[in-house]
Amino acid sequence: PDWFQGTSDAVRQYLWLFEEQVKSGIEDLLILSGDHLYRMDYEAFVRHHRVTDADITVAALPMDEERAPAFGLMKIDDAGRIIDFAEKPTGDELKAMQVDTTVLGLTAEEAKAMPYIASMGIYVFKKTALVELLKDKMPDSNDFGGEIIPTAAESGYKVQCYLFNDYWEDIGTIKSFFEANLALAQQPPRFEFYDAENPIYTSPRFLPPAKITQCKMSQSIVSHGVDMSDCIVENSIIGLRSRIGKGADIRDTMVIGADYYESEEDRAQLLASGGVPVGIGEGSTIRNCIVDKNARIGKNCVLVNKEGIEEANMEDQGFYIRSGIVTVLRNAVIADGTVL
Repeated sequence: PDWFQGTSDAVRQYLWLFEEQVKSGIEDLLILSGDHLYRMDYEAFVRHHRVTDADITVAALPMDEERAPAFGLMKIDDAGRIIDFAEKPTGDELKAMQVDTTVLGLTAEEAKAMPYIASMGIYVFKKTALVELLKDKMPDSNDFGGEIIPTAAESGYKVQCYLFNDYWEDIGTIKSFFEANLALAQQPPRFEFYDAENPIYTSPRFLPPAKITQCKMSQSIVSHGVDMSDCIVENSIIGLRSRIGKGADIRDTMVIGADYYESEEDRAQLLASGGVPVGIGEGSTIRNCIVDKNARIGKNCVLVNKEGIEEANMEDQGFYIRSGIVTVLRNAVIADGTVL
């Protein structure tokens, strides 16, 4: 396939695969986004779609007036059918998108505080509606939220709303990805992986448990296979196979980890030849950073964005800055004593 031009174009390019599955008797197709963090019972979502006999069902979040202008909003009738759309409206256009969210199950008090509904960008389609829209009626449209679904609603398809009144975060930007991950370590976290009734599992990697020696840690999450000694870690995520050297001071940082281990012999040879092993070197200070996989940060580095730079491209030096957050690139090598 060619490079995807948008959400609906991505599905269209693989429609041949869906059509093969449809022949086996599948009635509905659930379309999800890969850059959101939330926990939803998709069975209930699909059940609502079928009970309302919808052609398309759009999952939606209740929204207060402060956050609503940042989202694509929808308007519904008394039966929860979507009748209007507005992309990031303000002023009078925003006021016009207010709806009675008690129709979707909110209490009167909740509905007063959150009189708007925003699309989550996830959908259930009847198989016939999806194929008709993508192949026959809108073959040149590239986006579900901005093109396919508003046009479908205007042209008579039954487009229903399904309310999701729980934690949801779009993690499609560096800033939102960073903040959502660090928030997992807060107590209590807004989003909880350790839910006994609805746990979320990682893929099994069969690594040894983390080895933590004389470290000072608070509000942090440490993954499998980590080796840390005599360091400080606060409000941070330490990913699998990470090596954190003595005297390192890591705060408000996401260390994604490594794909492999280096043996002690390999690490010693690297150090003896002036190289930098995978991980964070002794005595380094890291603040407000994302350290991508397999990065090599030397000894006594200071990565704190001391000048408060908001945006910068320094890939040739092994990092870039977005929204004030320093990202050390995958496989980057940061020499001993680097200061940023």
